[in-house]
Amino acid sequence: MSILTIILLAIGLAMDCFAVSVCKGLTSPHGYVPRYIKPMLMALLFGVFHAGMQLIGYFAGSLFASFFERFAPWIALLLLGFIGGKMIYDSLHDDDDKTHLADFSFWGLLSLAFATSIDTLATGVIFIPHPEVLWIAVGIIAATCFLFSMTGFVLGHLVGARLRMNVNILGGVILILIGIKIFLEGIL
Repeated sequence: MSILTIILLAIGLAMDCFAVSVCKGLTSPHGYVPRYIKPMLMALLFGVFHAGMQLIGYFAGSLFASFFERFAPWIALLLLGFIGGKMIYDSLHDDDDKTHLADFSFWGLLSLAFATSIDTLATGVIFIPHPEVLWIAVGIIAATCFLFSMTGFVLGHLVGARLRMNVNILGGVILILIGIKIFLEGIL
């Protein structure tokens, strides 16, 4: 698995973090700019949870390595296709309960970190045939989620209500395309 593929996967997985962070930035008070400790904690939690979920998915999947090695291309296609499709579906259907976005409590941030990283748990099995790049992938995914979270918060805070882009659709499309690429590499 190439570094470019890992980076694209990380970007796709970080889109949920980015979208949530933009919303957090939109809902943060205007005098909030000097105090970036809570947004940095949010970004750090997002990165750590993505790294942890990636490792949990990998090691849980490793228990069934012979099965996964044979079916890894199919599993990757199904998982990434499902996750990407779910991201696209969810982004096209409005969530009426947006009150949780303004909450910067530790438990609120922890629940968002878990929710945005659950997709990464499923993608951990993709690295079973590629254990040599696991730790590189974990680092890239964690760093990308951190950077996208901070960037999303800053953009949301600075741009405000004028930001009208649906990043979850882009993230979903990227994940589906990566799933197709991994599938084609595995069967050819």
